[in-house]
Amino acid sequence: MPDHRTGSGDPAHTLRLLWRQPDDAPRRGPRQGRSLDDILTAAITLADAEGLAAVTMRALAQAVGVAPMTLYTYVPGKAELLDLMLDAIYAGMPRPDRSGASWRTRVAAVAADNRNLFATHPWAAEVATGRPPLGPGQLAKYEYELRAFDDTGLDDVTRDAALTYVLDFVRAAARSATEARSAQQESAWTDEQWWTANAPLLTQVLDERRFPTAVRIGAAAGAAQNAAYHPDRAYEFGLARVLDGLGVLIDAGPGADD
Repeated sequence: MPDHRTGSGDPAHTLRLLWRQPDDAPRRGPRQGRSLDDILTAAITLADAEGLAAVTMRALAQAVGVAPMTLYTYVPGKAELLDLMLDAIYAGMPRPDRSGASWRTRVAAVAADNRNLFATHPWAAEVATGRPPLGPGQLAKYEYELRAFDDTGLDDVTRDAALTYVLDFVRAAARSATEARSAQQESAWTDEQWWTANAPLLTQVLDERRFPTAVRIGAAAGAAQNAAYHPDRAYEFGLARVLDGLGVLIDAGPGADD
């Protein structure tokens, strides 16, 4: 399970910050010399470079150039900061008009947009969003992505479920791609070098008589991908199956999933 999750901070304070609503409580502490957007930009930059674990209040204060205690006059803690960071990157996602395209093209584009988001901000795929940050970025994203299912005949609840299905697939694919990329970066060998170096031993232990299907298919897949796992191929294959499954549901008409 992810170590980070949205909605774990003070909800009233978080919503005021997300929507930039003034706080009626008297402000204490040093006078603010930066904007909240400055803080968020620095936090996102730090997370992009080093991961969420690196985004401590002390490290962020140093990145922004303020005293650690000053940072708490902007955000009460890391829980609220995480909601704000996610909402900020959601707000920056592209939202071109695709109303003239087919539903399949629109949904594939939504998937690609989210895949690009996770490629740019890998840490976002590690955050559990069961309680989403209900800020302007999140709601604009949700509104836009739901419209990808316009004219499909899906009812409101099914449309929400269909979008969740697509986004869950993209998130899982993004996490697998990040893990594969991290393993490659931490290894002294490329995948091709690793397989070549271990080929003599693998030849001895991979008994074709004992594991005929695994050996045959594994060899074919490895030769086609030049690796045991290829993130792009896995994504393209999986997305096509996701769209195929939604196509069956949509073609069946209202009530087909009851």
